[in-house]
Amino acid sequence: MSFTVKGKKALVTGGTRGVGRGIVLALAREGVDVITCYRQDGELAGSLERELKEIGGQHAVVRADLTDSEQVTALLGECESRFGRLDLVVNNAAAISHIPYGELPIEEWRRVVDTNLTSVHLVIQGALPLLGAGSSVVSISSKSIEVGIPLRAHYTATKAALLGLNKSLAKEFGARGIRFNVLSLGMIYTEAFDAMPAKQREQMVERYSGMISLGRLGSPDEVAGAVLWLAGDLSRYVTGAVVPVDGGIS
Repeated sequence: MSFTVKGKKALVTGGTRGVGRGIVLALAREGVDVITCYRQDGELAGSLERELKEIGGQHAVVRADLTDSEQVTALLGECESRFGRLDLVVNNAAAISHIPYGELPIEEWRRVVDTNLTSVHLVIQGALPLLGAGSSVVSISSKSIEVGIPLRAHYTATKAALLGLNKSLAKEFGARGIRFNVLSLGMIYTEAFDAMPAKQREQMVERYSGMISLGRLGSPDEVAGAVLWLAGDLSRYVTGAVVPVDGGIS
């Protein structure tokens, strides 16, 4: 068995910021050709394109609203036309908000469910013709599903649903050699922390670090390491699994 993933073709949703961006760049550095998508225009998409160009390879950063089935079809058409196949799909795009459950509008419930769950279904179902034996589908979930988080019932529900979807698909498509796994993330330090007021950021980092066995928050690169493992032959007998990437949080 070999660690190398060079030459593989990947789709990573929500790849212009945070964890998704870390995954995209790590894959590109290891020789994977990557297509990623974003929903809203902004500098992040342009800066990612420039970074990918410097790394080299066949990459594309595409605008797509994954809650729109036609745009998902177009995105997967881009994957087919550029690559002809997919070896890895990473379902990373997600929405979150903090609203008391008793005040949660149905529109916000639907927005989060459509972004975090229905879009994953649309991407996976649409990608099936491009996935062959040895391909890997990785969906990003959260450790919060094990404990629950006030004001995030809608978000937590969608992340928990990914586990059932994953287990079912692993069994349904195991005979085709397609693997389905979930990463359960703990506290990962992204630019969202940098956007906080300094005092709030320091308090949050200190609070969560005290709950983590390793004594610190994780990084997008460390999530990307788990994705790289699930993308390659070293994990070829791993499917239907939930892999914690959480530093031992409790």
